[in-house]
Amino acid sequence: MKTKSWTVDRKDDLSRSYPQISQAAALLKENELVAFPTETVYGLGANAQSDEAVAKIYQAKGRPSDNPLIVHVADKEQVKKIAAKIPPLAEKLMETFWPGPLTLVLPKQDGLSKLVTAGLETVAVRMPEDALALALIKESGLPIAAPSANLSGKPSPTLAEHVAHDLTGKIAGILDGGPTGVGVESTVVDCTGEVPVILRPGGITKEQLEEAVGTVEVDRALLKEGEAPKAPGMKYTHYAPKADLYIVKGSMEYLQSLVDQERAAGREAGVLTTEENRAAYDADAVLAAGWRSKPETIAAHLYEVLRQFDERDLDVIYSESFSEEGVGSAIMNRLMKAAGQRVLTENH
Repeated sequence: MKTKSWTVDRKDDLSRSYPQISQAAALLKENELVAFPTETVYGLGANAQSDEAVAKIYQAKGRPSDNPLIVHVADKEQVKKIAAKIPPLAEKLMETFWPGPLTLVLPKQDGLSKLVTAGLETVAVRMPEDALALALIKESGLPIAAPSANLSGKPSPTLAEHVAHDLTGKIAGILDGGPTGVGVESTVVDCTGEVPVILRPGGITKEQLEEAVGTVEVDRALLKEGEAPKAPGMKYTHYAPKADLYIVKGSMEYLQSLVDQERAAGREAGVLTTEENRAAYDADAVLAAGWRSKPETIAAHLYEVLRQFDERDLDVIYSESFSEEGVGSAIMNRLMKAAGQRVLTENH
């Protein structure tokens, strides 16, 4: 399959139709796959009402079919055609955080492909903030199912080049809008009960949610393996680079000693760190994801750095650990997934 590519400057006024957007939307209406940027990562879009289209997502990504997909909408009216009910709690969250990096799990309505919901009685839905994403959804007139536009298990794409690397020849088109902003995927919140439950931490923090609606819980399945996933990113190893990745909880000296042991054994080792600590390490590759004093910069560049490590052909990567406050919760969630839950703790 030949993969088309279009470039659109997201700074332009996208309220009017652009040929690139129209062509991409036409492919979606033909049940083909089109990758597009959102404010979090690049998504791999398909008509959420078509089994044929959604099946192509799982095929292109190599994604397990029991992993549900998020449906992207352009306005709240589209939600009413997807969800059987919108509880007052969900309404409040929509008013506060939409458009934005927040996905709500709601009771589903008939009409969606069963492949989208992976057999669940709920649907995950969000309205992206990105102007290009919204323009594409509006132009297509469809609810768009869109997981991250990468091969399953690999770091999510924050640039069109990442999408092209993973999926050229497997999808119909890539809408290139430049780099994404938030970097980590949306926060997923289950709104089907009396108290909202975070199923996946992301761009909207627990603290922000609680400020808007009061008590918010965190799903135990985030900490416990082996349970059926209610939302994307809960069950399987995700975001993993080629080299073995370990999260290190301890001093910089301890992390350096781990690197020294690997190199003494003839293995190439990398360090994932921050700009503040970059100069402190001696390794075959030392990459900074951002500033520890500005965790949002780490979130924005985490996947890009994991992909950069893949270019270095390393045997092992040791990553510093981060505070789990605010967006740090999403950073550590993604790192733990990428590392397959492997943590090395000093003095243990």
